[in-house]
Amino acid sequence: MKWLALLPWIALTAHTIANAFLLRRLPRGATTTERIAVLLPVRDEAARITPCLESLLAQRGVENLTIHVLDDGSTDGTSEVVRAIAGDKIELLTGTSLPPGWLGKPHACRQLADAVPGATVLSFVDADVTLHPDALANAVTEMRRIRAGLLSPYPKITGAGRLVQPLLQWSWLTFLPLRAMERSPRPSLAAAGGQWLVIDAEAYRKAGGHAAVRTEILEDIALARAVKRSGGRIALADGSAMATCRMYDSWPELTAGYAKSLWASFGSSSAAGVVVLLLLFLYATPPATAAICAAAGEFGWAGLALTAYGLGVLGRIVSALATGGRAWPDALAHPVSVGLFAWLVARSFRLRRRGALTWRGRPV
Repeated sequence: MKWLALLPWIALTAHTIANAFLLRRLPRGATTTERIAVLLPVRDEAARITPCLESLLAQRGVENLTIHVLDDGSTDGTSEVVRAIAGDKIELLTGTSLPPGWLGKPHACRQLADAVPGATVLSFVDADVTLHPDALANAVTEMRRIRAGLLSPYPKITGAGRLVQPLLQWSWLTFLPLRAMERSPRPSLAAAGGQWLVIDAEAYRKAGGHAAVRTEILEDIALARAVKRSGGRIALADGSAMATCRMYDSWPELTAGYAKSLWASFGSSSAAGVVVLLLLFLYATPPATAAICAAAGEFGWAGLALTAYGLGVLGRIVSALATGGRAWPDALAHPVSVGLFAWLVARSFRLRRRGALTWRGRPV
């Protein structure tokens, strides 16, 4: 009956596989007559905004599309780059100074939303995202088909952090019941990725817009919860075929970005400690346990520990295949990924206690 010890790993990997089949995919070749406003908040993005703008200008299948960029205090010539690429094809706004009680991105997004009162759909896009030409039409069509107020089509992530970045999609597929999340009215059961969000304009206003999440580091998840709280429905979708996002170009950039937000993902340091210890036990310790047991001559237990490790690797492979990630050989390093994540969580809380968190020149 030793195999019963594997039940947690079996259950979680089975859940990953089930969610991979249930994960929504965007349709292909859709068209829409909706009045869509693409809203792009930028701050010091001169070096990376060009592919994003070019992809937005290349959108097809949308008859009523406007693109709006808000320069939130850039000092690197971002506005000049926008004008050079887009000319009068986009509306370029200059952000106002940050008022008390607001964080930078929610304030920028609110100004953008206020500038498009006639739109029926708002699509918030980050400057490091590149969209497929059919992306907007396909995403809006899917949001309307499932009658959601907010759809989060998560893009394919590129750039630095091959061992860490895929853990987000893996965590959704492994621990979050996706269809139950859509059906449940509980705001606490929500997930979203702010790199690319599509939201019904009326649902946005009913939820209070970004004013309702003005103090939130993770404003994307907070906005999804606000939509739920106001009676709307939210959904996740695999957007990897329709969008790519180069979040970080280097390990220092990644650690700074994760430090800014990881502490806000858990509610408290004690909750973070419980989650991190559980992840380490489930996914980081099995290879070491297998080696220790084999050295002690406990080959039965060593085999079980190796099986637990293999189930973790299988879950990571399934997640990668379902979301456009790199499955091999990255999945073999899943214990290392979890260990790095634990270190990033601890670092985020440590820097927050010191008051040392900043992002784009602003204190967090």
